[in-house]
Amino acid sequence: MNMRGYRMKLAPKKTVIAVMLACASAQAFAEEKQAEKEGTVELEEVKVNASADANAKGLMKPYAGGQVAKGGRVGVLGNKDAMDTPFSINAYTNALIQNQQARSVGDVLLNDPSVRVARGFGNFQESYFIRGFILNSDSVSYNGLYGLLPRQYIAAELFERVEVLRGASTFLNGMSPGGDAIGGSISLLPKRAPNDPLNLFTAGWSSGNQQLYSADVARRFGPDDSAGIRLNVSRRDGGTAIDKEHAEVDLVSLGLDWRGEKLRLSADIGYQDNKLKQTRTNVVIDGLTSVPRAPRSDSNWAQPWSYSNERDTFGSLRGEYDLNDKVTAYFAGGFRESDEANSLANLTVTNSATGAGNIYRFDNAREDSVRTGEVGLKGSFETSNISHDVALNANIYHADTKNAFVFDGGNTFATNLYSPIYYDRPNYSPGAFIRGSLSNPIKTRTTLLRSVALGDTLSMVDNQLLVTLGLRHQQLNITEFGNYDGVVTNSYDKSKLSPVLGIVAKPWQGVSLYANYIEGLQPGDSATFGSSNFGQQLAPFESKQKEAGAKFDFGKLRVTTAYFTTEKPLSVVNAANVFVQQGDAKHQGFELMAYGEVITGLRVLGGVTWFDTEQKNTTNPNSEGNKTIGIPDKQANFGVEWDVPLLTGLTIDSRVIATDSVYADAANALRVPGWTRLDIGARYATDIKGHLVTVRGRIDNVTDRDYWASSGGFPGNGYLVLGAPRTITVSAQLDF
Repeated sequence: MNMRGYRMKLAPKKTVIAVMLACASAQAFAEEKQAEKEGTVELEEVKVNASADANAKGLMKPYAGGQVAKGGRVGVLGNKDAMDTPFSINAYTNALIQNQQARSVGDVLLNDPSVRVARGFGNFQESYFIRGFILNSDSVSYNGLYGLLPRQYIAAELFERVEVLRGASTFLNGMSPGGDAIGGSISLLPKRAPNDPLNLFTAGWSSGNQQLYSADVARRFGPDDSAGIRLNVSRRDGGTAIDKEHAEVDLVSLGLDWRGEKLRLSADIGYQDNKLKQTRTNVVIDGLTSVPRAPRSDSNWAQPWSYSNERDTFGSLRGEYDLNDKVTAYFAGGFRESDEANSLANLTVTNSATGAGNIYRFDNAREDSVRTGEVGLKGSFETSNISHDVALNANIYHADTKNAFVFDGGNTFATNLYSPIYYDRPNYSPGAFIRGSLSNPIKTRTTLLRSVALGDTLSMVDNQLLVTLGLRHQQLNITEFGNYDGVVTNSYDKSKLSPVLGIVAKPWQGVSLYANYIEGLQPGDSATFGSSNFGQQLAPFESKQKEAGAKFDFGKLRVTTAYFTTEKPLSVVNAANVFVQQGDAKHQGFELMAYGEVITGLRVLGGVTWFDTEQKNTTNPNSEGNKTIGIPDKQANFGVEWDVPLLTGLTIDSRVIATDSVYADAANALRVPGWTRLDIGARYATDIKGHLVTVRGRIDNVTDRDYWASSGGFPGNGYLVLGAPRTITVSAQLDF
């Protein structure tokens, strides 16, 4: 094993003591207590009647092994078993989140072979390539609603499930506000009070002397425990495995629910304060003829004065009422208020051999105000020998965005990727490009999205044939104030019908064959900085997906396969330096995934995705027929968990993530090498004086591999993000 660069600092004594006295998660506690009665500490399914979305059926139950649920939310169609839906879906459970000590949505999605984690353009926003198309974190939905969660980073303590629905989803979810969700969508479900009381405390430590403390308390009250309350409070603070980097996250969330005979309600309110100091930036490589080698995984070229602060307050309310035993009405609403402030100095490399480059100061401020909601009816009836599950839904999304920035691109400072040069914070030069006031950002964009959807799932031949039909009428109304002076510079009001057709056939027990046709609809991309029409919003566009696959359920092991093809317009800066829609990106591929319990005590999770991407009709001979930026020919994940038979309560796990090489430019002249990473972990659960204690340890990137983890994350840009260094995390959890 290559131990180069291993510079772990010892945890303070107080931290170690706190770690050893910390607490088990709510779900793990309930699961393991039940398992103890059976003579094992294997995590099993836990019965929780409380629902994450005010739905009478509650959460989909975990599949064998407990890492993935049997199904998840399929948009307006509601919760569905994966075997009964014509789409590919994985719902990662809280047990997986806890056992892998995941800190964010991106950490959870490291388990998914169709997803790769990237970063937003020019900032530290988590972004996700799903089937090769980017999904930004501000298009992640929370309890079925878009736009409610923090825009840059979403802490893991917030959610009970992370659900990945692959493929376009305009009919299912409505159009995403970020203009993405083409390759798939991500939905997070909030935590709810379980049936048993919780009094939990957690402490942990990771490389760089970052410390974690959190509390998780829940109760149920009233007749039949109909009312529930759950409070989560956490704080992470300290350095990271990256040299000189500092991260601080404070989080408070409160979840309420009430379940009656006909009426069910749930509500959430949360606050997250995310502060980053001297965080390692993206690397811009425009104009190079080759890709620079990856520097040391723990190196940091960020300037000491750089920072990014994001503060969010958000909440939601959801309810449903049974009009009769066949028809249910529901509603939901939510809000988010957020503000961001950044002072950045991204690195542009100008010599790939030596790593020489430059930085410049870029400051920006942003405020978001989001309001969103939906109403709907869902019901069932029969005609002849056909059963119908019908869904009618109307939703609305409104967001005001305020922005201001100072771009001092003409005032550059020399530095080096491999031997960084650090400077005091520079003053703005006379030539700095200023838009708005950083202390008082002005409104630059208003987004109003409205839609109505009607869908029907027909069940025939004793539920062996399921056909889903639907239409969504989507309206986009976007107004831009591009000159930062309050004057409208661009607006459009467009609408589009987006259809869906899905078929599921079950010829044999445990076998589902499926196919779908579904479209995506997105507002046009915004012109990038440096183009002559910078800030202009292009016209909305649609993508078209065709998919066919098979799902096999062997009782404790599920295997799914899928072939998909998706096309969407490309956005590029043309020869006249104008940002335009020109050509198409076509992604087709094949997925093979598996999860479950192969034998008692041995669990697997992973798969492989093969891609064949192409840029078409670009009218540019340098890019025509080439592969899409940032998408490999193949990527694979494989994880395994094993309960050690000789020591009850001990579980070890490992995960391998592998990604082929990718291109960082449309001309396919800049090839980024592929990479493979190994992660390992262990946990030990035991009873101490009637309290369950679980101690966990994990090493991510065991061999301290130096690699470029992603290329691109914004149309036409192939900037690089360095992979995380070896990171050691330990924690302990105690129910008190």
